Amino acid sequence: MSPPLPDLDTFPPLRDWQRKALVGYLRRRSDDYMAVATPGAGKTTFALRIAAELLADGSVEAVTVVCPTEHLKVQWATAAARVGIQLDHAFRNSDIHSSRDFHGAVLTYAQVGMAPAVHRRRTMTRSTLVILDEIHHAGDSRSWGDGVKAAFEPAVRRLMLTGTPFRSDENPIPFVSYERGDDGLQRSRADSVYGYSEALRDGVVRPVLFMAYSGETRWRTNAGDELAARLGEPMTKDLIAQAWRTALDHRGDWMPQVLRAADARLTKLREHGITDAGGLIIASDQQTARAYAKLIGEISGQPATVVLSDDEGASKRIATFAASQERWMVAVRMVSEGVDIPRLAVGVYATSASTPLYFAQAIGRFVRARRKGETATVFLPSVPHLLGLASEMEAQRDHVLGLPKQKDGLDDDLLERAQREESAEGELEKQFEALSATAELDQVIYDGTSFGMGALTGTPEEEEYLGLPGLLTADQVSVLLNKRQADQLAAKKRQKAAEPAAPAQREAPPPMSAGERRNSLRRQLNTLVAAHHHRTNLPHGKIHAELRRLCGGPPSAQATIEQLEERIATIQTM
Repeated sequence: MSPPLPDLDTFPPLRDWQRKALVGYLRRRSDDYMAVATPGAGKTTFALRIAAELLADGSVEAVTVVCPTEHLKVQWATAAARVGIQLDHAFRNSDIHSSRDFHGAVLTYAQVGMAPAVHRRRTMTRSTLVILDEIHHAGDSRSWGDGVKAAFEPAVRRLMLTGTPFRSDENPIPFVSYERGDDGLQRSRADSVYGYSEALRDGVVRPVLFMAYSGETRWRTNAGDELAARLGEPMTKDLIAQAWRTALDHRGDWMPQVLRAADARLTKLREHGITDAGGLIIASDQQTARAYAKLIGEISGQPATVVLSDDEGASKRIATFAASQERWMVAVRMVSEGVDIPRLAVGVYATSASTPLYFAQAIGRFVRARRKGETATVFLPSVPHLLGLASEMEAQRDHVLGLPKQKDGLDDDLLERAQREESAEGELEKQFEALSATAELDQVIYDGTSFGMGALTGTPEEEEYLGLPGLLTADQVSVLLNKRQADQLAAKKRQKAAEPAAPAQREAPPPMSAGERRNSLRRQLNTLVAAHHHRTNLPHGKIHAELRRLCGGPPSAQATIEQLEERIATIQTM
């Protein structure tokens, strides 16, 4: 026996954007409709209302939802049951047909890609509405995209949802419409768009403050070279990646200092209005996730919930954390798009992934508003690309076909290369060892604007920013940050005026040993080579090879002090 149809009269009230989009959808009655809405805006509620309308008027007999992860299958089924739509989240490809006890099923993109013929038969058996949640995942692999297209072409209706910038590759997304612009490029076209700036204005999402931490980092290659760099300063991508990875090393000082600041911020939010505020640390891999969990447990005095993968127990752990008063969760990628933990108010972006898509998915976990005035704070490394993404949170992006192939940012492939020294003269790439990293508050980014003059961790200057009230409107955040910055500038001026005049001469630095001198020259040479590469796009190896041709001598790892000095003088004239 089929389950009863949902009762539209008992459906929760819709937000303005949902109501306008629903009216537009019902008027158009087209086979395909795409809604783009910022994370936390209520895409699930919007989609379920459309499903309820189509089930109630007989336009469709069944509903199929496709989403990225197993956890989201449970979340979709639970949300649907609350409005009278019964979806089977336990459906397996081997089941072949859906039980008549349900209005439909919830699947993952991987599940569809493995057996598109099964889901095509299901779609043809009953007139079906297919809801494709986070539709950009249909382009994750050719098999997924082809599978989604084959399985759901017979659907009566297809509703596509996304809350993040579209893909940076050129894998066309099934059922998405593309329009060619004056520049000859094809761009995805949405039927309804509700961006972060609109949602922030309507009080649907929280204001997000980004606290960017810089600091000195040092690492050593197994050739014995010690390299140093400061996060936030202009560098080549390779050096940025190496410095970034060194900062994220749990054995250094950068991560403990940043986690201590994040926990202090969480305490402040709990003391001033968001009493159940929770924090999330996003890690790059399982090993570092466990290490971060141990660190934050020691700092906060409470054990952290660890979600390592999309396994059988992950959904339960997430649900338990969401309903609890626990302070911290540590996760590897899984807690990304669609996962609904509204009490998350503090985040630590401690991952190597930095594509616009992943960054937006991650930040989307913190923007969900429950009541007026709640704010969120995300701590992140002071890496130029990440700072740019933080400053452009309100930017709307489409999927573009036809762009020249290029990296969006320092993605995982490049960060993986950070474990190896650039092979300058055909030598084997060598792993490196993180030596040390210290953290300083570099700046606070809000609404595309940078605030603050920098502050050492544990100082009153840092505390002023960590102690911002947790309940503020968007306008109040801007006013308060401007005031804090003005106070900081005034304090620095008073301090400078009170300082005694600097002595005319400084003591000469102690003489370096031959080994220290040689390492210093090699670092200087590598920096100059990196700068020349940045100007000319010539590979590092070709630049080193040309210097050896001009100056003679062995590879730089075996070069003498005199040979290194000659190469430095030569490259400065190139």
